[in-house]
Amino acid sequence: MRAPRSLMSLDDVDLGDHVCQVLDHADDVLDRSRAFVADGALHGDKVVIVGPTHQAQSEFPRVVLDPARLEGSLLAAVRREAATADRQGFRSLRVLHHVSPGCCAEQTEDLLRSELDLEEFAADTGALVVCAYHGADWDLSAFQQIGCVHPHWLGSRPVAPAFRVFRAGEESWAVNGIVDSDGAAAFGAVLCALLAQTATVRLHCHALEFFDASGMSVLADTVRLLPDRKVVLEGANDTVRLCWELSGFAVPDIPVVMAP
Repeated sequence: MRAPRSLMSLDDVDLGDHVCQVLDHADDVLDRSRAFVADGALHGDKVVIVGPTHQAQSEFPRVVLDPARLEGSLLAAVRREAATADRQGFRSLRVLHHVSPGCCAEQTEDLLRSELDLEEFAADTGALVVCAYHGADWDLSAFQQIGCVHPHWLGSRPVAPAFRVFRAGEESWAVNGIVDSDGAAAFGAVLCALLAQTATVRLHCHALEFFDASGMSVLADTVRLLPDRKVVLEGANDTVRLCWELSGFAVPDIPVVMAP
């Protein structure tokens, strides 16, 4: 069972992990990730680096995918590499994604969708995916959205998100932690991205510790404004279900189902 956790180093990355690696401004991403890349040969993994070609020169064998030159989505590219790795007899695919900061809300939205795709890819295939961010280069609100869809975290700045949304099984996701006023906007952005791809989003809430009124309002507003969409919350505790009803959200025009 996959579960969110903080890592001490990239040595702790395991099959199926999707890690947000937060770097200081002066850190060199390849230098800080050298062991992760080198371990590909040790464990029999094929290594893919996503980033500008000039950043990927070193003694270790790898495939380099430059986002500026990709034809199609990043997900499609890494899936092709994973299929090739399987045919070539590799254990798995090891992806190091150096993410450059976006400059507008539309780019942040696209990146969030891409990170959700990579989370699904890692969980479903067993690939090891590390997404490296220089935290100081990012707007805090944008980084909160991006960080919360990585179940695994390495680095202390900015502070790790209070909640995580991650792949929990075929066609389902899990919510872990606390969704309150500080994280409500990020939670809404994640929901919008998920609902844009599927008519029904299933969220396992067994490890959801706290869900306040602002989080519930965002959930209700998001699903109400999107046509023919539904959210199913499974395993929410009695307090969450009661608060949902007392807040007036348990009505037919808000297509949210609170399931046991």
